[in-house]
Amino acid sequence: MNRTIVRVRDVMKRNFDMVDGMATVAEALETMKHVETKTLIINKRHDDDVFGIVTLTGIARSVLAVDRAPERVNIYEIMTKPALTTSPEMDIRYCARLFDHFGLSRAPVIEHGEICGIVSLTDMVLKGMLEK
Repeated sequence: MNRTIVRVRDVMKRNFDMVDGMATVAEALETMKHVETKTLIINKRHDDDVFGIVTLTGIARSVLAVDRAPERVNIYEIMTKPALTTSPEMDIRYCARLFDHFGLSRAPVIEHGEICGIVSLTDMVLKGMLEK
């Protein structure tokens, strides 16, 4: 049986929002252009730094649910850093296992040290399984 390999590159979203960790939650949300990713990537501060990540769900839990003012909370206070990342060449079956193992719903895709997209479980199922 020949199985077609669907790679992360084939299903990831190429548009994403990147913000500075010093931005407030309110500022970061105002700058979001790609709400469909449900994610903000936090840029590296220098070459030896790593990327961070904040999801809209994380903002809901860390800011909204505990009644914190989004104008007074900086992204760095609620981000996950380092962000667990994946390769664009990874088979989506292995990526789904990685997500399951670490309890993730989405992750940045890194190629040559730079983010080239975001992949989610939804992307893998809807674009990877249904479009086969």
